[in-house]
Amino acid sequence: MVAEDPVARSKRIQQRTGKTFHFATRVLPERVRHPTYVMYAFFRVADEVVDAAETAPPAEQRAELDRLRDAALGRTETDDPVLEAFADIRETYDIAESDVETFIDAMASDVSVDRYETYEELEAYMDGSASAVGRMMTAVMEPDDPDAALPHATALGEAFQLTNFLRDVREDVLERDRVYLPQETLRTHGVTETQLRRLEFDGNFAAAIRHELGRAESLYEEGVKGIKYLPRDCQFAVLLATVLYADHHRLIRRREYDTLTATPSLGTLRKVWLFARTRLAWAHTKDPVAVFRAVSAVEYDGTDREHTRLGGCLPVR
Repeated sequence: MVAEDPVARSKRIQQRTGKTFHFATRVLPERVRHPTYVMYAFFRVADEVVDAAETAPPAEQRAELDRLRDAALGRTETDDPVLEAFADIRETYDIAESDVETFIDAMASDVSVDRYETYEELEAYMDGSASAVGRMMTAVMEPDDPDAALPHATALGEAFQLTNFLRDVREDVLERDRVYLPQETLRTHGVTETQLRRLEFDGNFAAAIRHELGRAESLYEEGVKGIKYLPRDCQFAVLLATVLYADHHRLIRRREYDTLTATPSLGTLRKVWLFARTRLAWAHTKDPVAVFRAVSAVEYDGTDREHTRLGGCLPVR
């Protein structure tokens, strides 16, 4: 029996579960695109372990995550083609073991933690669930100056994750009984747990989302500044991914910050239009910040968002 190609299998996983990320991945050069498929598949496999609360008890979930951890770090052999391919990629590109550990630890925390008191607590979780992913992606791209690129990759990973949390409030509450908005933000704006469980949208919830949207957009601004440190053949793809993720903010504003009664999503035609617009701007100037300011939904003038301090330090669930 011929073994299944891990890249092809990983690509199918990404096509099925990460449509926006897949759209941008296709623009990467092949040398980065194929490892990206495998890494995304590994991240998704781990994510699905902790989303299996109804089919597996917590002890089994943690044991499975430990198995994934050991296989990914080459500590044990595996017959899973995705895990084997990820372990090879980690070794080939010298991906930091600490980032793999941090990622798995964040997934393990999802087994028992479903609320975050402060943004600093949420940020610590996102360092594993998203920022570590950004750092691993940066390693595969092989920038000339990793030290310059990594802080911005960390910010960008956090921005993507925060956008996902703001977009998926309804889904997280209904399907997983999780709330990724900081409890202190909800209390400050008068949002109650009962209200979330009942999916009751009001002006208080809108204010809480608007506040966190401002924080996310500050992170996008910081992250985009580092795209110039990436290899030239990777810059447009990362910029496009950033434009696509940030465009969810346009949808959230259009819904007047209501992500509790419905989950906004980007359609294929919108993605194609953003690709064309971003490509046209990129042809005019190869300055990632200038292009992002011109085409993204992030409002730099501050007329429609709160300028919030970046929570904690700036060292992809």
